[in-house]
Amino acid sequence: MPAVSMTVNGKAVTADVDIRTLLVQFLRENLRLTGTHVGCDTSQCGACVVHLDGIAVKSCTTLAVQAEGCTVLTIEGLAAPNGPLHPMQEAFREHHGLQCGFCTPGMVMTAVDMVRRKGNELDEKTIRHELDGNLCRCTGYHNIVKAIAAGARAMKGA
Repeated sequence: MPAVSMTVNGKAVTADVDIRTLLVQFLRENLRLTGTHVGCDTSQCGACVVHLDGIAVKSCTTLAVQAEGCTVLTIEGLAAPNGPLHPMQEAFREHHGLQCGFCTPGMVMTAVDMVRRKGNELDEKTIRHELDGNLCRCTGYHNIVKAIAAGARAMKGA
């Protein structure tokens, strides 16, 4: 089995993995970072979104060995340890952008990447278009869209 080394949430990690191990499996099973969820295994739902070298990827279709030497950021590493929530996390809380919470980590990670790519002033049409690869079965997206717009504005000041 090959060894894979990467930085996850600011910490260097190395482990021997089967070549077929998905990044989501590595995060959840090897590192016990269970905030990254597995919803579909087919890249349809977005519950598994993490940042790989600063870019949002679906970790259920990314092999762990593809992350060799990379920096991975998961929902657990988004906010500082023992610090306040990240502005996007706070916006989801404040604007009721979640119900069951299963999709929330992927939604938040996608939203942070959306702000990186599109800027802090996001309109509803842009947000809904950019969320195309993320599914929520509970909320109807109305409050998620409001949360992302508010989080994007809050990230400008953070």
